[in-house]
Amino acid sequence: MADANEEKIKREMDEVLHGRSKAAQGPAGFKQNEYTKIHHVIGVISGKGGVGKSFVCGSLAVELARSGARVGILDADITGPSIPKMLGLAGERATAVNDILVPATTKGGIEVMSANLVLENETDPIVWRGPVIAGALRQFFEECAWGELDYLLVDMPPGTGDVPLTVFQSLPIEGVVVVSSPQDLVQMVVGKAFNMASMMSVPVLGLVENMAYVTCPHCGEKIWPYGPSHLAQTADEYGIDALGELPIDPALAAACDHGTLEDELPQGFLPKAVEAVVSTCEFDDAKASSGAAE
Repeated sequence: MADANEEKIKREMDEVLHGRSKAAQGPAGFKQNEYTKIHHVIGVISGKGGVGKSFVCGSLAVELARSGARVGILDADITGPSIPKMLGLAGERATAVNDILVPATTKGGIEVMSANLVLENETDPIVWRGPVIAGALRQFFEECAWGELDYLLVDMPPGTGDVPLTVFQSLPIEGVVVVSSPQDLVQMVVGKAFNMASMMSVPVLGLVENMAYVTCPHCGEKIWPYGPSHLAQTADEYGIDALGELPIDPALAAACDHGTLEDELPQGFLPKAVEAVVSTCEFDDAKASSGAAE
């Protein structure tokens, strides 16, 4: 069964590589409902788990919300949903009205939909097969009353397997931010994430390198535990923008554990990544307006 599923994914990727349209392959795109008006969808991806993808996604959401934007997060990392906890929603539950899900809302006004918001116990394991996970993602998008959002950020599942493929094929993603960490092995994995986005004709907005350095608490000097940063080199290799290096910061790690990231995230965090998201969406808006005028 696993071999058959792998062959199916290979066939789908082959169709993309040979120029077939995105709409012609895979599952049908998810549709917005009458209670939802999402203007832009941006993904945050990584080639593997454990690099801080969810932290970057949550931080981007906080910074966009601070600027006055209406922001939501669709936690598509179904089997490892950490967004609710870091944003102070541990123990909260999404509600439902007339079979429509209503996202939980953080104290800063960020709408969140995540598997942990519908489980009876947030520590229950999610042992679902791919088709069931795909069905949950469809519900989180199509059957959820998101309201009007300027940005819906999608915390993508790590890796390049069946579930990330479903997300790329089904959600109207306008661009992705890739998250990595400094180790050489992870830099190789960046290529997998970049190439998958390219195969799906989704623009890569740039690369964030997490856990790049530690700041000495006594003198303020930066210490590079994994050696010099690989950010610029890796970004140049794939022809994408370097969006910033993030430190190993015990205070921010504790904020994620305590659910206080909205309060404790420094102002102006990840400015290049925020600018990349905003400018991409503004360009898309301008292009759409120009096309409508014609």
